[in-house]
Amino acid sequence: MKTYDIGQISLKDILKRDQEETASIADTVSEIIEKVKTEGDEALRALCARFDGWDGSALEVTEDEIQAAFETLDSSLLDVMRTAAENIRAYHAHQVRSGFVIPGENGTVLGQMVIPIEKVGLYVPGGTAAYPSTVLMDAIPAKLAGCPEIVITTPAKGGAVPPAILAAARIAGVTHIYKVGGAQAIAALAFGTQTIPKVDKIVGPGNAFVAEAKRQVYGMVSIDMIAGPSEILIIADEKSNPEYVAADLLSQAEHDKMASAVLITTSAALASAVSDAVARQLQTLPRVEIAAASIENNGKIILVKDLDEAVDISNQIAPEHLELCVDDPFALIGKVKNAGSVFMGRFCPEALGDYLAGPNHTLPTSGTARFSNPLSVDDFVKKTQFTYYTREALDRVAAPIAAFARSEGLEAHARSALIRSETEKK
Repeated sequence: MKTYDIGQISLKDILKRDQEETASIADTVSEIIEKVKTEGDEALRALCARFDGWDGSALEVTEDEIQAAFETLDSSLLDVMRTAAENIRAYHAHQVRSGFVIPGENGTVLGQMVIPIEKVGLYVPGGTAAYPSTVLMDAIPAKLAGCPEIVITTPAKGGAVPPAILAAARIAGVTHIYKVGGAQAIAALAFGTQTIPKVDKIVGPGNAFVAEAKRQVYGMVSIDMIAGPSEILIIADEKSNPEYVAADLLSQAEHDKMASAVLITTSAALASAVSDAVARQLQTLPRVEIAAASIENNGKIILVKDLDEAVDISNQIAPEHLELCVDDPFALIGKVKNAGSVFMGRFCPEALGDYLAGPNHTLPTSGTARFSNPLSVDDFVKKTQFTYYTREALDRVAAPIAAFARSEGLEAHARSALIRSETEKK
C-alpha cells in the first residue's frame, strides 16, 4: 500500500474514489429497462439466457427449491444465520416507532401516522459472490416495519439460486423469490411483469449496472440509496496490531476491484508494518486478483500528527465503514460526524457488523454518509400527518390564514378559510 504524510498529499487525492465509466453503463441500463418495461417476462427470459445461462422458464423460486436448500446446507451454517437473524431483529426492534396525536384544548387535533410501505423489493447481489447476510439485513427491518408484501430478486446462474440465499430468505420470513438479477431485476420491480409484482420501494446493494438502474427508475419507485463500491477507513495508533489492521483492510478490498481501503495512523512504524502485512496476507486470499486490484487502485495509508486530525480527515471522507482501533474508542466516537457504521476498539472487526452483531450492513458509500443513513426500519415506512379543527377552532384562525394567503397572492386560499368562518359571515 502507498503511504503518504498528510502534508504530502492533498485532501482531494485522499477523497478520490475511482469509479467505473458510467456513460456506457447508463445507455446499456436504459435499453434494458425499456425492454423489460415493454416486453415483461419475455424480456426477462431473454436476459436470463444472455447473462445467467438459462432460459428463464420458471422465474419464481418454488417451495421445493427452498426446502432443498435447507437440506443442502450444513446445520452449523443454518445455526449461525439464525443467530444473526436474532441479533439483527433485536437491534432493529429498537427502531420501530409509532405515530403520535396532539390533542388541543380548543377543538384541534394534530397527529402523524406511521404506515408500512405496501410492497417492497429487495435486491440481493449474486455476481462474484452470494450474500445471504444481505437477505437478513434487508428483509428483517422490512418485516419489523410491517410491510405486507416483501419480494426478493437475485441472479440465478444456470437457473439456480445459491442455497444460502434461499435459506436466509425463509429465516427472515420472505417467501417470494425471483431468479432475476442485474438492471433487469430493478426494471421488473419498478414496472412489474406478468410474474414479478410492481413494488413501491427497492432496496439493496448491487454492481454498477444495478446502481444505475436504481438511479433511472427513481421517481417511479422509491429507493434506499445509490450504492457505490465498498469502503473501509481505519484509524489506528502505535499500539495496534498490524496483522489485525491488514486483515480488516483486505476484508473490504476483496469485495470488488473498485473497493477502497484506507488506514489513517499516527505511527510511521505501524504504517510500514501494515503495508508489509497487507502484501503478505494478500497472497493467501482466494480472491487475490480482486483484492490486489482494489489495494492498487484505492489503497492508502495516511500519516497524521494525532488522533484528532485523523478523525477530522475521516469526517471529510465520510467512509462507509470506520474502525477506531485505539485504547479508548469512546473518547473519539463523539467526534465522529460522518460515517456509515463505526466499529470501536481493537477487537471489533468490520466483518462483525457484516454478519452477526445486529446493526445493518447496508450503508451509505461514496461520501454520502455526510447526509444519509444505514438501512433501517425507517426505510420501510412512510409518514402521513393529519389535522382536525372544529368549526369554532377554524373561526378563530380564518382571518390570519386569509391574511397570510393574500400576502402570497393566493386569494382562493384565503376564501377557502373565510367561507367557513362564522365571524366573516356576520
